[in-house]
Amino acid sequence: MKSTPANVPGEWLRDARGDLALANVPKTAAIRYAHLCFHAQQAAEKSLKALFAALGQDVPRTHDLAYLMDNLPEGTVFPLAILTLPTLNKFAVQYRYPGQGLPVSRRDWQKAVALAGETLRWSAESIARLRRG
Repeated sequence: MKSTPANVPGEWLRDARGDLALANVPKTAAIRYAHLCFHAQQAAEKSLKALFAALGQDVPRTHDLAYLMDNLPEGTVFPLAILTLPTLNKFAVQYRYPGQGLPVSRRDWQKAVALAGETLRWSAESIARLRRG
């Protein structure tokens, strides 16, 4: 298979790290918590997609974190810390447009960033284990 950015796990992880960095930007009057949570969701999504690439599978074209988790190989063990990851789904689309969701609080943002960070760590460690064989 020809190597393209879509099937290179490191590319997905690099982008996930970039989105996580953006999710951690301090809130300002121009930057709402919903904006930051969108990037947290994207970091988690890209982290999971990196696993598909590392496994040599087609990377699903979806923002649905539950779908991504459900479609990793049977027997995939997710850390307890990320079992609520699908709660970030609402930030993928709904909150991208003004007036489409409930207000997002600082606590919501903190939870989203923590979930995304845990997912990125777990995904990167899982990929490293796959490479070691």
